[in-house]
Amino acid sequence: MRLEQADHTAAMGWYVGPWNSTLPLAVGYAHAGIDEPHVHSQLTEIYLVTRGTSEIRIEQETIALQAGDLLMVEPGEAHTFLSNSPDYFHIVIHTPALFGDDARREKQTVPRSRLGLD
Repeated sequence: MRLEQADHTAAMGWYVGPWNSTLPLAVGYAHAGIDEPHVHSQLTEIYLVTRGTSEIRIEQETIALQAGDLLMVEPGEAHTFLSNSPDYFHIVIHTPALFGDDARREKQTVPRSRLGLD
């Protein structure tokens, strides 16, 4: 058995992944949608909204999310959060989980123009 608890003073964090377990995925959370346009080449990012609402941009499409929604962002799809309600909270799953340098290389910043922003 293992219990991991969110740090309510941190905007986002990670519960479990290859750095502290043998799970082939990483599980984290965020109290806010972060506006940081990027793309992943290998991993799928899965968001499960547990509270509040947000808007996320995936390529040229804006998607409204609310509690109970699950959104799966495939490798190669550029994305960023645009807004969120004050009570927003989501769980995020990365699969496959990557660690160390592999994880740092996996996340590539993209220009806002790719998403039709600015």
